[in-house]
Amino acid sequence: MAHRAGQKEQSRAKILKSAGRVFRSHGFGGSGVDGLAKDAHVTSGAFYAHFKSKADAFREAMTVGLQDLAQAVEHMRQQLGNRWRAGFIDFYLGDRRTCDLADSCALQSLSSEVARAGDDARQAYETELRAIIDAVAAGLEGKPKARREEATALLALLVGGVTLARAVQDPALGNEIAAAVRKSALALSAHA
Repeated sequence: MAHRAGQKEQSRAKILKSAGRVFRSHGFGGSGVDGLAKDAHVTSGAFYAHFKSKADAFREAMTVGLQDLAQAVEHMRQQLGNRWRAGFIDFYLGDRRTCDLADSCALQSLSSEVARAGDDARQAYETELRAIIDAVAAGLEGKPKARREEATALLALLVGGVTLARAVQDPALGNEIAAAVRKSALALSAHA
């Protein structure tokens, strides 16, 4: 059966996007291949035509999600110039903290899943995390080692803060966590 030009790529992208949303919402164990296929409005056979396994789809969805974050950092740096850092902190602690979990940042929502994943997923995660750290560090001041340390600390602080704020039921406590993290994140400085 012949496929229209680009149809296979569109189908794969649709499944990958849907799988990413499911994994961010429900974790790796929250859905099987049948559930992932159903959520993407395809058959399980169509899923397997694109991915060898659920673990393969997870690795690729996580990779795409982390690449999106690196691109967003670079875009924010271009758009906001020397104000990008504060803009990124506010965005991450605002929209990324309060959006639906399915739309959340893959770094925040999938890191704990990757910690339990296989070597292929962990290696892909590490590669993409390094790229995110590099993208953040490129927009900071100071010597290279200090910029990298600040970038790593900033990402860890934001991801941890969003994780804690999302986990609490009381919105006031979530806001308190976000405000404390924002204050600490803005105080980080590679050249201090």
